[in-house]
Amino acid sequence: MTSGLNLGVAIEIVVAILLALTIVYCAILNRRLTRLRADEEILRATISELITATEIAERAILGLKATASECERAVGGRMLAAETLLGDLDQRLTAGNEIVKRIGAIVGAARTGAVPPMADIEPEPMGRESSARNLKAAAEAAAERLSALRRGKREAAA
Repeated sequence: MTSGLNLGVAIEIVVAILLALTIVYCAILNRRLTRLRADEEILRATISELITATEIAERAILGLKATASECERAVGGRMLAAETLLGDLDQRLTAGNEIVKRIGAIVGAARTGAVPPMADIEPEPMGRESSARNLKAAAEAAAERLSALRRGKREAAA
């Protein structure tokens, strides 16, 4: 009977050790589950903040799109006005070149005493950037030449 008693005690000791190990393992699992639940709450809070930030970003993107569209319309209108003004300036430059050409022909004809036909006079090409200044300078030079020619004729007649 002693051997049956020893075997029973040995089995109970093994069961007690297994129960102790189970309790320790359950305590470890409990700590890990507690941390996991805490991390879950942090993760939920992070997800909530991320959703809020995404909504704010979407609204900001819509605002930027609206602003970009408005800027595009404004720039388009200004570009159209600039193109219209450029066409008008181009026409005026062409007309100014014609006038300078005619004045030059008149001055040249007055010097030689013969008036050439207007169809033979060709305009000199001028760049857009300096055309206004060149036109003014050419007109002033032509007016001076005409005045000098008239003075010369008066002196010769006197």
